Formats: sequence, C-alpha cells, structure tokens
Amino acid sequence: MNRELIHIESLQMELVWFNAILENRFKSYFDPTELKSIPPPDLDNSESAYSQFIKKHDLQEDERLVIMLLLVPHLKPELLDIFFTKNASFDRGFTEFGGYLGKTHGGFLPTGETASFLITGGDVLKRPLVMKMLGSDHFFIKEGIVQVSRTSQDEPLMACPIFLSPAYINHFLMGEEMKQERSDIFPASRISTNLTWNDLVLESHIVEDIEQIKCWIENEDLLMQELGLGTKVKPGYKSLFYGPPGTGKTLTACLLGNATGRDVYRVDLSSIVSKYIGETEKNLSRIFDMAENRKWILFFDEADALFGKRTQTSSSNDRFANQEVAYLLQRVEDFPGIVILASNLKSNIDEAFSRRFQSTIYFGMPNAKNRLAIWSNIFNGPLKLDPELEMETLAKDYEISGGAAINVFRYGAIKAVRKGHNNIQQEDILEGIRKEYEKDGKTI
Repeated sequence: MNRELIHIESLQMELVWFNAILENRFKSYFDPTELKSIPPPDLDNSESAYSQFIKKHDLQEDERLVIMLLLVPHLKPELLDIFFTKNASFDRGFTEFGGYLGKTHGGFLPTGETASFLITGGDVLKRPLVMKMLGSDHFFIKEGIVQVSRTSQDEPLMACPIFLSPAYINHFLMGEEMKQERSDIFPASRISTNLTWNDLVLESHIVEDIEQIKCWIENEDLLMQELGLGTKVKPGYKSLFYGPPGTGKTLTACLLGNATGRDVYRVDLSSIVSKYIGETEKNLSRIFDMAENRKWILFFDEADALFGKRTQTSSSNDRFANQEVAYLLQRVEDFPGIVILASNLKSNIDEAFSRRFQSTIYFGMPNAKNRLAIWSNIFNGPLKLDPELEMETLAKDYEISGGAAINVFRYGAIKAVRKGHNNIQQEDILEGIRKEYEKDGKTI
C-alpha cells in the first residue's frame, strides 16, 4: 500500500468513530436515554504515524477524541457544522458548545468548551478532567502537541481556542518527520547549514573537543547503559562555546546536528527573558519540556542574558533574579538532552553553570595559517581573488574571523557583479575588511 494511504486509512477509521461519538453526544444531550458506549477502532496493527502516536503515549479514549477534534478542521471540517445548532430559547449558539470563527475558514473551530462538551456532555463533575488535559502538566501541553491560545488572561481557560501543532498535523496526515516551528509557546527556531566540516577551520585541540561531543551524542545509549555510566552520571551533555563573534560557534552546533541526525534549535532569549517575576522560568520550562523526549540540540546563543552571573543580594529584585538563575541551573543540569551555550566571554557566565558543563571550548580568532585556510575555502568557486592581492598577504596582514571573512566575500561578490568583473577586486576586498573592522571599532 502507498505509504501516504496508510496514514490516511487509519485516520479515516478514527473519523468514523469520532463522528459516531459526536452524533451520539448530541442525541444524548437532548435525550439522555440515547447515550451509548462506542469503542474506538483497533489500530494496533497499523503502521500509520497516528497509530504509532497512540501506542507511544498510550492514549485513552478521551485523549483520542481531543486529537481528532483538532484534526477534523483539516480533514473533514463539515463534521463540526453540527455545533452551529442554535439555542431556540435565545436565538444564538449554545454556550456549552464553545467554538469560534476563523478569519477565512468558514467552518466551526473548537475551543476548550467544545472538547469539554464532546467528552463530558455537560456533566460538571467531569469537567475538571478536561481542564487537566488542557493544563500545563499534561503531556499534550508540555510537549507542544496541543496549543491553547490565551488571547486574554481575563478569559476562562475553556473559552480559549485550542489547536494542534502544525508539526503534528503534517506528521499524522502524511507521516512527515516532525519539525517544530517557532511559536509563542516555543520561542526557538530550527537552524541548519549547507556547509561541511571542511569549511570549519579550527585548531586541532578544538576539533578534538568537538569530537568528544559528537561521540557522546552517537553513543550515549552504549555509554550509559551497556558501559554503566548511567549509575554514575546524569544523562545528557552540556557544553559552553565561548569566543569572539564569527569564530564558528553556531556553525559547529549546526554541523554537530548534521553529523548526528539531530535538529538544532536556537533559543530566542529575547522571548524568554522577562522582567516579570517567574515568567522567565515558565518560558524556559516550555522549551525544556517540549525538547525532553526529542532528539534535539538546544543552542542558547548570547547566553549571557539568561545564564549570566548572579548579583549581590541587595534588594528583593536581586533575590528573585538569583532564585531564577538557581532554577535555570537546576533545569539545565537535569535536562537529559544536548545543550550548547554560546557566549563571547566565558567570564560573563555564572560559575555555577560553568562547573556543570561537560566541556568548555574556546573559539579564538584564527591565526594567519588558519586564516589562509579560511580564505582558500571561500575562494574555491567561480569568483576568484584579484591576482594583485595574494591570498597569503591577505591572511597575514588582516586579523579577521571566519564569519567576518564571509561578509567580506559577500560584499566583494556584489561589487564584482555590479562592475561586471569575473573576480573580486583588491579595493573591494579591502573596503569589505574596513567595514568589518568598523563593527569592532577598529581601523585598518
């Protein structure tokens, strides 16, 4: 059978069950004698993404109903038209049905009230069970599977729109590998690179340190279980990359992801750090909760903003700030995955974090030999360097990072196209270097 049909077939079976439950719920709501028990289909033998999800999380019937409720607008939206039934007494919809209208979608979209009606049929005693399912402690929410749109803190939780993560929609419908997208509850973006290890020019001792991380990622199960490290050390690996901008910290994280088949997510610290007490902790918790059961590499760029040194306790704000850092410290230490922190200066990172890193790697400015290798890698395509400027001279005379060299190349390439040249002119290379120097307050 076609692989895509396998995924749709199991969803079709679940849709038939969902619709039967929905129709019976409406009948029994107006006539309790109509209430029937309708068991879900047996999907144990299915290889679909949806059935595998059910087995992995041991989904109960109520949980399956919620997932299908959120899938129906994408599969067969007309099934939810029944919720447009009007309350004749008030000439309006039933409050207990919940729901809202989208900007362009003409059908009914569910809220927490919709899920509650579907599961409880208006039984107030059962309502807390649904509220718990949509609460922060349920894996639906912790892992970002189901998202609750809290447009206003004044609105009741159950009145809020609920929807399925786009990554899970694509996974269930087509079996696509899940790629978490950035959102308000997941302020991190997946980063990648088309470059290779050959494009990363580093000192041999740094390469050795990186190989240690790569080896851990590839062999963690062997090390922890078969070789007994699990009885002596905590799972996961934490590393601090520090050094000037453009020296390869982000590229190294991406290459580690490529080499080990893991997605790398760069955490947006501006969306995490909050001036409000407790908010930073909550924001970071979402990141770690969603990443905990996935094979991701979490990359905290410019980590000083989150993992900086604690202050002397001189006010209540200082105490709260220090409590926050202590909480972060514990979350990082207990996280069983891969965490990479990047900073320009090691001294900016709180020592309490530094002591718990499995490795601390300094990415320094490349020496003349490495700068020659960087320029050689850059000029290995159709665009060549002006023969008047020897690459050895360029590497010897100008201290510049790999990232800055790429910027110089980009500047020179644009100039070459504008001038109609087949190589990058000496004057444009030097002008590009001057611009990079200006960023650091230096002159050629």
